[in-house]
Amino acid sequence: MAEETLFRSVLTFLDELGVYDVLLPFLLVFTIMFAILEKTKVLGTEKIDGREYTKKNINAMVAFVSAFLVIASTQLVSIINQTIANVVLLLILSVSFLLLVGVFWGSEEYNLQKSPTWMKFFMVLMFIGVVVIFLDAANWLQDILTFFSNWNTEWVASIILVILIFGFMAYITQEPSRGKKKDDKEK
Repeated sequence: MAEETLFRSVLTFLDELGVYDVLLPFLLVFTIMFAILEKTKVLGTEKIDGREYTKKNINAMVAFVSAFLVIASTQLVSIINQTIANVVLLLILSVSFLLLVGVFWGSEEYNLQKSPTWMKFFMVLMFIGVVVIFLDAANWLQDILTFFSNWNTEWVASIILVILIFGFMAYITQEPSRGKKKDDKEK
């Protein structure tokens, strides 16, 4: 087993103090609420020396109370922590994909319409590769492979039936083409 380093013990100490479960969600909710109240000026403005200012004291108090109400609910804090972690993971996924696309592109600005077909194909392959890497790192890939390898015949038959029904409905309800080529020739 690896030794516990000083940095790891500091992080554990901060976790035991509740920094990650109380303080950081509180600061996040307070900051977002205060920014929204300041930007929208919902609680009004006041004029001082001919200039209009937001009511920062009221905005701060409403944001403060809202943040305390949020951290009072452990379920809301859990949702915030999980959501922020997933958003950061999505951001890392996006940056990784953009780095891989940058390998194929030169120093000029990227334009998807001007790129050749083979480059678009490789970009799709790279995106799939990055998604598979992240699914494997999150241990979701094994669950997905297990799900697809253990198909039940009734389940597969039900899916095929639903696809056929939707396909038939789409075929029946589609409008026939109006023959634009004939209209263009007459004009």
